[in-house]
This record gives sequence, C-alpha cells and structure tokens, in this order.
Amino acid sequence: MFDLPITPVARVGGLVAGRASPGGGPDLPVYYPGTGAQVSVLVEDGPEAVAAAVEAARRAFDHGPWPRLSTPERIDVLERCRAAILAHVDELARLECVATGLLMRELRAMHMQRAAYNFRFFADYISQTAGQRYDQAPGYMTTVARVPVGVAALIAPWNAPVALATMKIAAALAFGNTCVLKPSEQTPLALARLVDLLQEVLPEGVLNLVNGRGPVTGAALVAHPGVDLVSFTGGTETGRQIMAAAGRNLVPCTMELGGKSANIVFASADQDRALDGALLGIFSNNGQQCLAGSRILVERGIFDEFTGRFAERAARIRVGDPLDPATEIGPLASAPHMARVLGFAGSAQAEGCRILTGGARREDLGEGYFIQPTAVVAPSNAAHVAQEEIFGPFATFLPFDTADEAAAIANDTKFGLVSYVWSDHLPTVMTMTERLRSGVVWVNTPMMRELRAPFGGFKASGVGREGGASCEAFYTEERTVTIPTVPPPLRRLGTAD
Repeated sequence: MFDLPITPVARVGGLVAGRASPGGGPDLPVYYPGTGAQVSVLVEDGPEAVAAAVEAARRAFDHGPWPRLSTPERIDVLERCRAAILAHVDELARLECVATGLLMRELRAMHMQRAAYNFRFFADYISQTAGQRYDQAPGYMTTVARVPVGVAALIAPWNAPVALATMKIAAALAFGNTCVLKPSEQTPLALARLVDLLQEVLPEGVLNLVNGRGPVTGAALVAHPGVDLVSFTGGTETGRQIMAAAGRNLVPCTMELGGKSANIVFASADQDRALDGALLGIFSNNGQQCLAGSRILVERGIFDEFTGRFAERAARIRVGDPLDPATEIGPLASAPHMARVLGFAGSAQAEGCRILTGGARREDLGEGYFIQPTAVVAPSNAAHVAQEEIFGPFATFLPFDTADEAAAIANDTKFGLVSYVWSDHLPTVMTMTERLRSGVVWVNTPMMRELRAPFGGFKASGVGREGGASCEAFYTEERTVTIPTVPPPLRRLGTAD
C-alpha cells in the first residue's frame, strides 16, 4: 500500500577490522514492516567470522593505540563519532525506518539525536573522571585507577537499534575498550551503515560488526574466550541464556531485559496529564519498548471515566505509513511478532478480560504489520495480559482502592524495570516511590532518561545498570598500586648463620 521508504539494500554483511566479514552462514531476508516486502539480504556470520571479529578487537586492544590514548585524544574521537552521525541523520533514519517500521519523524528528531548525544555524553563524562589516592598507612601511598577491561561484546535489540546500541558503543569506547557489535538480524540496516561510517573515525579493529541470529552468531560471540565482557538488551529468556554462556568463562554481563511496568493513576493526579502520559507510556515506539507502562492501575473512583477517555483517544490514534508525518503508530516489527501480539487479544477474551478498544489487525492497510491500538480491562492481576510482556500497543487496565493495594499489584510481577506514578499529593508520591520494586520510578511524567543516573531493573528485568557511573564501573577494572614513600624496613630472610 505504501511506497518503500528507500531503495532496497541489496546485501548487508559484517565488518571485521574495517573489511567485509567472511560471513559463512546463510542469507537471511530483511523485511519492511510497512508492506511485508523483502528489502534486503543479510549475510549471517558463522563461528569463524565471529572468531575473526573477536580476534580483530583483541589485537586492537592488546597492540593498538586505542586503550593507550590520552583522555583528550579519546574525547576528540568521540566528538568525531557524534559529528558523523549528525552528518547522516536522514540516511540513518531511513535505513532504521525500513527495517523497524518506526516513525520517520521520531527517528530523525529523537533516535538519531539521542545516538549522537550518547557520544557527546561520554566524551563529557570522561573529561571529569578522577582516580583515588590513600595515605592512611604510614610510609605508603596507594592509588586506584580505572583501566579498560578489554573486548566488549555488545548485543543490540530490534526495537530501537541505533539509539540503544550507541549507548553501549559510546560507553565501551569512552573507557578504552574495543568492541564487537551484534545487531538483531531483523533490523541490521542502520547499524551496518553506522559502523561503516565510524570506521573512518576509529582505529582499525576498535569497532567490529557481526550479523546473524542469536542461536548462531550471538551464541558464538558470547562463548568466545577472547570476549571480556557482554552487554545485552533484549528479552529475559535470551538474557538468561547469554548469562549462562558468559558465566562459563567468568565474563561479567549487564542485562537490560523485559518489563511489565505499572502506570499508577491516583484520583489526586492531574487527570488530563495522566491520560496523555498513559497513552504515551504504552503507545510510543509503536508500543514496542521494555519500559512501556503496559499495566495501567487506576484508582476505582475515577476508573470508569479514565478508561473510557483512554479508549476513546486510543481508537482515534492514526495508524499507518511511518513516513507520513501525521502517523502516530506505525507497523509492528515483524509478522511473527504481530501474530504474537494479536494472540494476546484472543487469550484476553478467553480469560474474561473486557476489550475496551482494538484487538484486531488493520486489514485496510495492506500487507504491512499493522494492528489496532488495544486496551483491555483484566479481571485480576493474575491474567496473562497482566503478567506477560506483550511488547506491543496493548494496554491492560486494573482498578485499585488504596495506595497499599496499588503497590501490591504493581510489585506482583516477575519484572521490575520502571514504574509510573501520577498524583499531586506529595505523601502519596513519596509512599509509592519508596515501596515500588523497580529500578526507575517516573513521577507525573511518561519517559525521561537522565544519562548520568543508573538505568536498569530489579528481578527479571535485568542485571547491572547503564548510565554514567554505572557504565564506568562495568567497562573498567580497578587497579590498585601501592608505593612506599620511604624505604620500609624489611625482614631479611635467609641471613641466619
């Protein structure tokens, strides 16, 4: 139904030390979610290609200049990475759109700007880092410095590839590591171009790219003995498998995983702002984000009015061509994912949920992966739609009577990534922020990321954190050096007659 946003990309492969990867695996199709048409072929990297990429990163770390650059020199390179992104915003946004179906206007104005800012942020951050010195022990000086770890395996998700991958790339590079990046096989186009652009800025082998499926390329990468640390964003079950494989080599990991976040609306909230925030919290990014406020808990006294207004607004959301500036929700990322999300609409009815709006495919939009924005009222928090991460434009409503009940429902989940609280009553806000079991709590706002602050989840939502100091702790090792300030007296062994 829609014109393809770019000329199809004939073939996409990996990059090892700036040269084409040897591949070795089968060709994988890449589809445009707006039409379902194939737009590219991805060359999968098998174990030999992955080994070549890790070895290139290992050489660059052990023998190349990157880990040994001064901080001002590394800052200069990070700023040049940022400039390369800003010079190619439209190109990168179109490549991202054709693989993901995300809205073109948001890719230009938000995702690519965030990608560029990730490099600016870490350039600024390392300009302020400092070591430590201890003089407590008489006659000794002890210093602590942070040094790069080594080769970082970076595994990016399909829902916001460039914005999320560059957080990992910029952090790993800022602290002197070398990298092997593996994007999702569904959405490789923009990251392939970005890595190619950055080859002109970075020394050989500092940033390498491998492509392919998780059980093939990803498994070979995380199990390779030359990898020193792994950063992964994606599904919880995949995260468990990665941690198990990395653990066999005692390789540390950070994991940003799934979520089933509670968006809690009290009667004391500004109802108009809470409604806007709830809609943004679940329907942004085509509904495909781990931090979505997918369980909307509403105080019973305002429940019927709030859900009615929400359903009315959701039904009017403009679904369609991601290139059209008027579109508010584009297609889901793939046909299997669309089928999975729609499957929850069927299971919701079987469990006694009440459908407020949506729940079906937009057949009028052709062969693309479009669905109606969906909202249901669940009979209890035990319903599958209240417990499982759907990862689509699908909101589940639950009523509550007291703050205690709201906190109990919010925490009754295997996840704990983010929470949202809407209230203008300060004691209520403070009570909820102290009781919610999530890594981030947003009060009276949908999504706001402060990159200096840690971001990550409790429970099955992740291990470790991303953010300024959190990334410094993960991407560096602490080295302690103790030096006597005066020659210390030493026992002289072996001198007795």
